[in-house]
Amino acid sequence: MSYYRNLFHPEHYHGASKKPPFFEGWYFKIVDAAGRQKFAVIPGIFLHDNHGDRHSFIQILNGVTGKSTYHQFPFESFSYDSGCFEIRIGTNRFTRTSISLGIDGNQQSMKGTLEFAGIKPWPITLRSPGVMGWYAWIPVMECNHGVLSMDHEISGTLCIDDTAIDFTGGRGYIEKDWGKSFPLAHIWMQTNHFGTPGTSLSASVAIIPWTGYSFPGFIVGFLHQGTLHRFATYTGTKITSLDVTDTDIYWSMESKKERLTIHAARTNGGLLHAPTTAEMSQRLMESLTSSVDATLTDRDGQSLFSGRGMHAGLEVGGNVDNLISLWKSSKR
Repeated sequence: MSYYRNLFHPEHYHGASKKPPFFEGWYFKIVDAAGRQKFAVIPGIFLHDNHGDRHSFIQILNGVTGKSTYHQFPFESFSYDSGCFEIRIGTNRFTRTSISLGIDGNQQSMKGTLEFAGIKPWPITLRSPGVMGWYAWIPVMECNHGVLSMDHEISGTLCIDDTAIDFTGGRGYIEKDWGKSFPLAHIWMQTNHFGTPGTSLSASVAIIPWTGYSFPGFIVGFLHQGTLHRFATYTGTKITSLDVTDTDIYWSMESKKERLTIHAARTNGGLLHAPTTAEMSQRLMESLTSSVDATLTDRDGQSLFSGRGMHAGLEVGGNVDNLISLWKSSKR
């Protein structure tokens, strides 16, 4: 019942009645106005059968240096509000409209408060309660996903390793994942730094286990001029091309009304801890310095948008060759 109570609130904590293995993590991307400072702040929890391995955490990725730090807290340090999105890990507080940090560790310190305005969440409807569409109604998915804000303004200052950084006028993005484990293979990218203010892209494709077999599931949202263009497995969109090299990702898709083409340039990043059913293992390379070229047209080829998004988050995890092979076999 708690699953269905939270169905229309993907931002809420979903683990209150979950048995291990289970993880839940929120992803806050923050970029200053000049684009010189960029960080991902990731609070979360990890449940394990061994109570000694249960813990809460805050991960921080410096997108400029590639340095990542994993700050582990006792599981008991985690608390939440059951009626809204508010979680606390020790003295750190996270909501949809703000984060307050008081991290003071040997690896890194980060203190201060940021406020968010103009939040643009993925729409919630009865038929499609969030980014996962009707799949959100299925309580046995390996990994669930939510997009809490495609784009918003930032105000405030953080003191990072004794250096005050003003994020006022910058842009932010918020999403989250929860479930048993990350997919065996996935590609994820996000940018809301196009030449047109308020334009944002969030895109992911992964191997999805499903009743004895697997399929390449994907969710893509492109926000432009107040309209969210959705391309996803559950909308009937088809991937027309998908190619991953050491330096680039080429991805094209076609819905009933539109076509979207993406070219992402891969750059070096930092290693992040990611959940398996056994542990939070350091195995994912994520960059915040990539760029993404996006072209949106109607089915007749009429251009609706073309531009480059900067300061892009980009993550390629697991055996992507298997993911691509699975997509190719699904076309036959």
